[in-house]
Amino acid sequence: MGNYRVAVQHYFAGLTPAPEITSVERFGVVKYGFSWNNMQEITENFRIGTRFGWNDDQEESYAYTEVAQSVVAAGDYTGRRWHRPADKAGIALASNAIKKDHQNYLAYGGLGFLLGDGRLHYGRENIVESYYTWHAWRGMFLALDVQHIDDPGYNRDRGPVWVFAVRGHMDF
Repeated sequence: MGNYRVAVQHYFAGLTPAPEITSVERFGVVKYGFSWNNMQEITENFRIGTRFGWNDDQEESYAYTEVAQSVVAAGDYTGRRWHRPADKAGIALASNAIKKDHQNYLAYGGLGFLLGDGRLHYGRENIVESYYTWHAWRGMFLALDVQHIDDPGYNRDRGPVWVFAVRGHMDF
C-alpha cells in the first residue's frame, strides 16, 4: 500500500506531476483499525443500533470506501401494527471523515479509488437515509430507499445530493 503523506512529499519534491499513491507503494505495509457495532431491541417491533469505525488512514484504501472514521445511529420498526410483520421502515444517520494526510493528498490532486478531482474543500460527509422494506412474496423483499448526503466525497463544494434507490433481496 502507498502512504498519503509520502505521496504528497514526492509531489512537492517534483518526483511526480501530482500526488500518486501507487508510486509510493510498499510491500508488507499494515493498515489497522477497529469497529464497534451494537443492536438493541427496545420493543418487539422497534430496535435501534449504533456503529463506530476507525482506521489509521495513513495508507491507501482498497475495499468498500475511502473512510477513516464512521459514526452511525439507526432504528427500524416492523410492520406488525399494520399486519405486515416482515416489513420494516427505518432511518439512519451517518457521519464519515478522513484524516489530514488523506485530505491533503486529495486537495493537491491525488486520486483515490473512489475520490479525487484536485479541488477538495474538506467537510465531513453526513448522510440521512430512510427506507421501507416490503416482504413481496416468500423470500423476496423489495425496498425503497432515499438518502440525503451533505458534502459528498468529503467536499463542501459538492452537494447536497439526494439519492433514490430500489433494492431487492431474495432468501433461498
